[in-house]
Amino acid sequence: MTVNRYLRLFAGFFVMLSVVLSQLHSPYWLFFTAFVGLNLFQSAFSNWCPLITLLRKLGIKEG
Repeated sequence: MTVNRYLRLFAGFFVMLSVVLSQLHSPYWLFFTAFVGLNLFQSAFSNWCPLITLLRKLGIKEG
């Protein structure tokens, strides 16, 4: 898999996880969903994402 696919995988996983946790544990988990969304939003404008930087350091190939 490529960096972009891993990014989508992680973002989708964390959004779904936080939605489930908000229903089972506490609605405050939705703040984590908002954090993921804001990070994706800012990366669209700045072309920088912390997860992509981490994945590149781990040796994941570019798409």
